[in-house]
Amino acid sequence: MRRRAAPPSTRTLAVAAKAFRLLKPTSPPYTVSMQTLPIYNAETQILDALTSGNRLILEAPTGSGKSTQVPQMLLNAGITERDIIVLQPRRIAARMLARRVAQEVGCPLGKTVGYHVRFDRKCSDNTRIIYETDGILMRQLLSDPTIPHVGAIVFDEFHERHLYGDIMLALAIELQATTRPDLKLIVMSATLNSNQLETYLSPCPVIRSEGRTFPVDIQYLKSLSQKSPPAIWDLAADHCSTMLQTESDGDVLIFMPGAHEIRKTIQALERTLSRNTIEILPLYGDLSPEQQDRAVMPSSKRRVIVSTNVAETSLTIDGVTLVIDSGQARKARFDPHRGINTLLIEKISKSSADQRAGRAGRVRAGACMRLWTEADHRNRADQECPEIQSVDLSETVLSLTQHGIADPRTFNWMDSPDPVTLARSIQLLADLDACVDGAVTDLGKRMIAFPMHPRYSRMFLAGEHFGCLPRVALMTALLQERSILIRTNDRQIQKRRETFFESCTQSDVLCLIRAFEYAEDRRFDISACRELGIHAGSAKQCARLRDQFLATAKRLKMDLSDSNPDPAALLKCLLTGFSDQVAFRASMGTTRCSLVHNRRGTLEKSSIVKQSPLLIASEINEIGKRGENLEVRLSVISAIEQTWLTELFPEAIKTSDQVVYDTDSRRVRVLRRTSFRDLVLDESRSGEPSKDQAAEVLAQEVLIGNISLKNWTEKVESWIARVNLIAEYCPDMQVTPIDDDARLQIFENICHGGFGAKDIKHRDVWNGLDAWLSKEQKDAVTALAPERVTLTNGRSPKVVYAAGEAPKIALRVQELYDVNAVPTLAMGAVTPLVHILAPNQRVVQITDDMRSFWNTSYPQIKKDLKGRYPKHEWR
Repeated sequence: MRRRAAPPSTRTLAVAAKAFRLLKPTSPPYTVSMQTLPIYNAETQILDALTSGNRLILEAPTGSGKSTQVPQMLLNAGITERDIIVLQPRRIAARMLARRVAQEVGCPLGKTVGYHVRFDRKCSDNTRIIYETDGILMRQLLSDPTIPHVGAIVFDEFHERHLYGDIMLALAIELQATTRPDLKLIVMSATLNSNQLETYLSPCPVIRSEGRTFPVDIQYLKSLSQKSPPAIWDLAADHCSTMLQTESDGDVLIFMPGAHEIRKTIQALERTLSRNTIEILPLYGDLSPEQQDRAVMPSSKRRVIVSTNVAETSLTIDGVTLVIDSGQARKARFDPHRGINTLLIEKISKSSADQRAGRAGRVRAGACMRLWTEADHRNRADQECPEIQSVDLSETVLSLTQHGIADPRTFNWMDSPDPVTLARSIQLLADLDACVDGAVTDLGKRMIAFPMHPRYSRMFLAGEHFGCLPRVALMTALLQERSILIRTNDRQIQKRRETFFESCTQSDVLCLIRAFEYAEDRRFDISACRELGIHAGSAKQCARLRDQFLATAKRLKMDLSDSNPDPAALLKCLLTGFSDQVAFRASMGTTRCSLVHNRRGTLEKSSIVKQSPLLIASEINEIGKRGENLEVRLSVISAIEQTWLTELFPEAIKTSDQVVYDTDSRRVRVLRRTSFRDLVLDESRSGEPSKDQAAEVLAQEVLIGNISLKNWTEKVESWIARVNLIAEYCPDMQVTPIDDDARLQIFENICHGGFGAKDIKHRDVWNGLDAWLSKEQKDAVTALAPERVTLTNGRSPKVVYAAGEAPKIALRVQELYDVNAVPTLAMGAVTPLVHILAPNQRVVQITDDMRSFWNTSYPQIKKDLKGRYPKHEWR
């Protein structure tokens, strides 16, 4: 990162502007057309707001020019003498916007205007406007918490609510409030929940700029077959062909969720369109800069650009008047199977759909074909869900902890993450030995240098240690992508796989590596890969991802030698990243396993690992709905050795004697247990428990219901309810209530001297209860919460006492004649409820006011019951 000392003092705007003019190139920085963009109608308001304050919310529609012109406004007006950072959610947008602004300013890219994204940087010491991704600025902030070279941060396309954009805004607010009150913050988007944002940034002015768009005719599919719907790329190609025939000019922009769908769409288009008159171009992040530039540059031919959502907002593609929208996008989501964040295809929101449609109305009236029904559109979310509520936060929490935020639960989140997700991330970082007690460990500090999930950065460090980093890079790529081995029922392929993998019995991951090497040796030839059921495209993508990982390791000056061919070294690296998914199978006759953190799971039968009791699962699949019993399946299994756990996690291996209740023998035993964290790996008998130890364990089993005491009857529970009633309503009696802790103590007294369920099953329980109260307290309970009460008509019904319920008596109507009130309990504090019964013993009324019952309810009850029970007395 470039280091430039902060200026000694803040100059006036006039002096700053003069200084900038001396730096400007001699060629004109703007053309007249730039000054006519709609955003310039708000220029005075923008500059006034940032002159008098340091925060601004700018809402301006797509095409207004905000992404390219606002940074230039700030620079020309001398709003800051330091760098103006423009945060972009995508690398491609950062690079292409920087190139466009450099052209407008009239300087080579990397001079006054530059960019900095992952794997690519074009800046110099003289660069004043830098377009960069939010992850880059986050890392700069970790390196130097005051970011002295930054004078203004422009958060562009903030409505997309990317994780690091939210985090950077929160950190920038904190920075403003502490060491950098001069820092300017501008939050921009075409569509914003500005009320929420205004509250979050308060005090902060909101400026809304009108755009200049033309009407767009939006059409939907009439219907879509549910049984065999056409592929989305075929639908897009068909509608594109129709649009090109019905519209005489204008380019077409097709939105697809990812590179795979883009390639499929282009193949479908090439079957119907002529390359002589139509130019078909892809646009997505993994293309080379030259290919990306070609998609947005003017052409002599009519163009069809097939793009991801990168063309939804920041980038402007001139000439587009027709849009075809798949209605899908790849979004960052937590993948619970692999325990990492990944990109999943999901439906876009209504606001994103509007953004895409607006691309057709930039130069004249246009048309947009949405490849979903209008009914589907009505059911879509209005706005995008913030990433912070849908992704794993391990990498974020690690970065925040490094920044000095010991408890991320107290962080100034704009939208708070799910507490369960946050707790899971904190636990994972502890398992990886990256964070301990709210502080980043030395290992964690090294992990932060890697732009990847902490699981994999931990594996990379282990790979360097064990001398197998290139293979760890490959293993990481294979685990991040979908499996390169296609599920198949083809018996010939299955037989070939059995022969090919017969030496790989200890790990499904090693099988994946061997399959990849087979595909790579054959240059990912589709026919050759088909022999073993290998997905050639996925394997090729894994190769690209591996090379990116190795390039990162090289930049970090890591040892890339592959000096340790032992497969065990590779599996040890895997263990360092997935130690929270260690599983133990107690018997070879079952697929059921216990896992770390008190979880249970079942091994996938398709795993090649059959005979190992100690395993690690690279994927965990929860089948079922939250809140119900989930079936947990473990897949991509590798066998590991207990000695590896001792070698890699010595502090997590504990051997101790524990007094436990053996459910098979139904007796208390002392077991010597060896555990990895909370997962028991081995246990054996170790001596006999003392009487006190046995009583404590037996009492706990009685409390949770695993052991029953025959003499602990309803009468006992009734007595306890009477005791608790007096304890609550007659505090002067100083009766201690019998809660769960007291029950446990009573049970211990009852169980003392016993060592098994049989020893205590028939024990007397009243001695334990009698010891709880003094004679005076027992007499008070007997008198103030009696077993029976005497009514004015001479009857003495039993009072029913139960935990958590009001005391009650139950009598038939005829047994309550002449009773206008019932005796109270607990010195008049409690009136028992009267359950009034019909002759068939069913309740017809519940009351604590008998006089009111006779006057109001009884006449109707008598009318209803007298005809059915004429032989009974009815007064």
